[in-house]
Amino acid sequence: MSSSAELLDSDESAGKPGALVSPVVRAFRLLRYVVDGGSTSNLSEVGRSIDVNRVTVMRLIATLEHEGVLEALPQGGHRIGLDFLKLATAATAANDMLDLGRRVLADVRRQLNVSAYLAALDGGHVVYLLRDMPEAGLISSVRVGSRVAAHLTTPGRMLLAWQPPATLDALLEADPVASAQAGTLRAQLAADRERGCAWSFSGFEQGINSCAAPVFGALGEAAAAISVAGPETAFGADADSRMRTEQVIGQAARDLSSLLGSRGYPPAG
Repeated sequence: MSSSAELLDSDESAGKPGALVSPVVRAFRLLRYVVDGGSTSNLSEVGRSIDVNRVTVMRLIATLEHEGVLEALPQGGHRIGLDFLKLATAATAANDMLDLGRRVLADVRRQLNVSAYLAALDGGHVVYLLRDMPEAGLISSVRVGSRVAAHLTTPGRMLLAWQPPATLDALLEADPVASAQAGTLRAQLAADRERGCAWSFSGFEQGINSCAAPVFGALGEAAAAISVAGPETAFGADADSRMRTEQVIGQAARDLSSLLGSRGYPPAG
């Protein structure tokens, strides 16, 4: 069986339009290896891990060091270089949460074929900032700019669940309905936080199920929430659908959190 390295170097592959550039592919394999915690101290081991020979590993490392993509460590091995980090940071800084959110929501909608939303907390309310809908469309009162009491929605519940205790107390006390149901709400929020997502089954809009997961910022704060909504007859109607939904929006929330600079998901504390 031919190795992937051999396939990349084959004349047949190289002659095809759009053929892969093997040195670039290998360079990215090496970068992923380093990012994942792999040590470059043993070049033979690196070569086995990324499917290239030892001499190629040496050349890749030398080239990436020269370009500031890798940086040698005093104790041996390498880490991602400062020049590369500056480039990545500049690219990320060029996009705000909404730009990044649009890309993440589009991926969620493609995977689940339901409406996807990005929402943020505004006092005791949640404001819907973005929406990405499938072609079929979902008949819902929720639009971009919709402002709803946070405790009534899945993204609002997720954001409330991650507020500091004093902040949560103030938010609940400011809303007469939420204040009257404070004990029940606190139990629900604790369960949502433990599960990592919040579900609503025809809770806010009749016939529509919803699920949300929190998005964290660089300081570990609950910056936003990603939610999805669909007709109860087809979305979240069984255990498999709910599990699939939780996996997709959970990964989306992790991805957006990472893009916003979060160092852990969920943050400690």
